[in-house]
Amino acid sequence: MNITNLTVHELMDKLANKELTSEEITKAYVERINEKEKDVNAFVTTLCDEALEKAKEIDAKREKGEATSKLAGIPVGIKDNICTKGIKTTCSSRMLEDFISPYNATVTEKLLSEDLIDLGKLNMDEFAMGASTEYSYFKKTHNPWNLNTVPGGSSGGSAAAVAAEMVPWALGSDTGGSIRQPAAFCGVVGLKPTYGLVSRYGLVAFASSLDQIGPITKDVEDAAILLNILAGHDEKDSTSMEMPKKDYTQALKGEVKGLKIGIPKEYFGEGINEEVKERLQEAIETYKKLGAEVEEFSLDIAKYALATYYIIACAEASSNLGRFDGIRYGHRAEHYSDLKELYRNSRSEGFGPEVKRRIILGTYVLSSGYYDAYYKKAQQVRTLVKNEFDKAFAKYDVLLTPTSPTVAFEIGTRSNNPLEMYLADICTVSVNIAGLPGISIPCGVDSKGMPVGMQLIGNKFEEEKILNAAYAFEQEYKFRSKYQPSFEK
Repeated sequence: MNITNLTVHELMDKLANKELTSEEITKAYVERINEKEKDVNAFVTTLCDEALEKAKEIDAKREKGEATSKLAGIPVGIKDNICTKGIKTTCSSRMLEDFISPYNATVTEKLLSEDLIDLGKLNMDEFAMGASTEYSYFKKTHNPWNLNTVPGGSSGGSAAAVAAEMVPWALGSDTGGSIRQPAAFCGVVGLKPTYGLVSRYGLVAFASSLDQIGPITKDVEDAAILLNILAGHDEKDSTSMEMPKKDYTQALKGEVKGLKIGIPKEYFGEGINEEVKERLQEAIETYKKLGAEVEEFSLDIAKYALATYYIIACAEASSNLGRFDGIRYGHRAEHYSDLKELYRNSRSEGFGPEVKRRIILGTYVLSSGYYDAYYKKAQQVRTLVKNEFDKAFAKYDVLLTPTSPTVAFEIGTRSNNPLEMYLADICTVSVNIAGLPGISIPCGVDSKGMPVGMQLIGNKFEEEKILNAAYAFEQEYKFRSKYQPSFEK
C-alpha cells in the first residue's frame, strides 16, 4: 500500500478500520519528505520528530477510545504566514527570519483541536507577494510535475507539498489567487472560501480586505472535509461572519443536471494559452454531457479587475507592513547613526525587492494628491465588480473560467519582469475583489504533460454549489488516476 498516495478520506477510513495507525501514516510522510524535499524545497521548517511523537500519543489515545475526532492522527502542512505557537512563522522573509509566534492562529487551533499533526511550515513568496514562490528569502520551490518550472504562488510550498505527496493536505492563503493558481500549476485542488467564512486571526496580513485562508488538497472531498474544520465565526476577527454550521461533504452529490453554468467570454480572450483553452472547452463539453446548462456571457468589468486589485492590495500592504520597522517588529539593522537610519536600514535589509516594490506603489496611491485619483477610484471600481458578479449570479449558479492563462512557467523566466508576473493573476483577482468563493481543479494536461486548472466561481457563501460542481467533474474525469507528477528536471 502506498500510504502517501491516499486521500485524507481514504486515510480516515483506514484509521477507523484499524488498517493503519497514525504512526504508520506519519512515518510514511516523514520518509517521503526525507526523499523528496531536496528536489522540491517545499518546507521552510520541518517538524518530523515532533510529528512522530505526536502520532504515538494519538495512537495511544485511540487505543483507549479517547481520540478526539475521526481526523485524529492525520498530518497536515501549514503555510508559513499562519501563526503556530512556539514554531517559526517567517512569511519566507528575512524580516521575520527568527520570529517564533507566541500564539496560534484560529485555524491552527482548529486543526490542533481535531488532533491533526503539523508536519511543518511551507514555503511561500515573501509576505505572500508573488505568483511563483521565487520571491522567498530562503529558497525557490520547484514544481513536482517538472522541477524546472515554478509551483505558482504565493502558496507554492503548500501546493507543491501536496502534489509531491509530502503532506496529505495543506493550508494556504489567497489574496488574489494564491491558493487557486498554485493548485492549478501543481495539479491539485485549491479552494478560496468566501471572505469572512474562515477566520483571519493569526494570518500575517498582506491585504486585509482580500486575504482568506483555505485548503489545498488532493481531491474535492478532502477540500470539503478541511473546510468543515476551518469555517466558522471567530470573535477575534471582526470581519468573520456569523453563519450556520454546515457539513460541506453533504453537498457532494455529483449531480449537476440543470445546473446553470456561465462562461465569461473575457476570460477566454487574448493572452490565454491555446492548450489551456482546449482543456477548458473539453471540460465544458463534459458538463454539458452531465446535463448542466452552459451559456457564454459578457462580464464587462473583468478587464479592470487586475489594475483595481493591485492598487487596493498594494495600498493595504503599505499600511500593514508599516509595523515591521526593526523596533516594534522584525529584523533590526546592526549599523545606523540615528532613528531615521535605523528604520531605513532595517526595512531595506529585511524586505526583498518584490515587497519593496509593492510598498512603494501602495504608499504612492495613498499619498496626498493621488489618493482620490487611484485608491478611491479603485474602491469605486471594486463596487462595480461586485455589482457585475451580482448580475451574473442572478442568472447562473456557477461561473467557469481558466484558473491561470498558462500552465506553470520555467523558473527565472518572469521573476525579473513584474508586469508579466502580475498577469498570472488575471483570472483569479476579481474573485477576491468581490469576496466570492472560488475553487481550482485540474481538468487535464497540456502537450508537455503539465496540469491545466479550471476555476469555478460561486456566489457569496455558496461553497456547496462550486464544491458539488467540481466534485461532479472530478468523478467523471478522474484526473488523479490518469496523471501523476514526474519529478523530472
